[in-house]
Amino acid sequence: MSAETAAATDDDYGGLLTAFPYAFRQSDSRLFRLYTVVGGLFALLLGIVFTFAAIVSISQSAGLATGGTDAFVRTFVVIVGFAVVVPVVAPVLLVARHHRREGSKPAYDRALAVAGLVYLLSLYLLLVASIPESFVLDGETVTRPPATGLFAPVLSLLYAIPPLGSPAIPIAVAVAGWLTHRRYR
Repeated sequence: MSAETAAATDDDYGGLLTAFPYAFRQSDSRLFRLYTVVGGLFALLLGIVFTFAAIVSISQSAGLATGGTDAFVRTFVVIVGFAVVVPVVAPVLLVARHHRREGSKPAYDRALAVAGLVYLLSLYLLLVASIPESFVLDGETVTRPPATGLFAPVLSLLYAIPPLGSPAIPIAVAVAGWLTHRRYR
């Protein structure tokens, strides 16, 4: 291996997994480096959760007729998994690509780190907004806690969103992240 090839190997990335260390090394933004670690861990966690969800979906429909609703549910779990994980890894992939093609731009790195962190927060807000007013857990009816404390106005607003409308929160934030990329590149 020549010195040029070794330098190119150390200075480049070849896919999703190697984009994370590459983007971490190339960025001068501490906020983006933090997002690289946090976003990578969340992407891994979400990947594991959706993998188990797909396994459970497949195991529950094993032996049933092929096609129809069962195939749709399995496919839906995979599609939702991709739709949730892609905006988590997108800032890292976009920054790695930007550094490889155009060089360092700390404002771009910071903007995408903020967009990524806000998207992670929006996933939490999605979970809060999607809690039904009451639900049955282990045969016991559970009522969601009332909105109290410092964040009561925010919780009241989230509780007012219909559970089926709660995915609008991360969708809007993901679109804002894409617009941030377009603005700062």
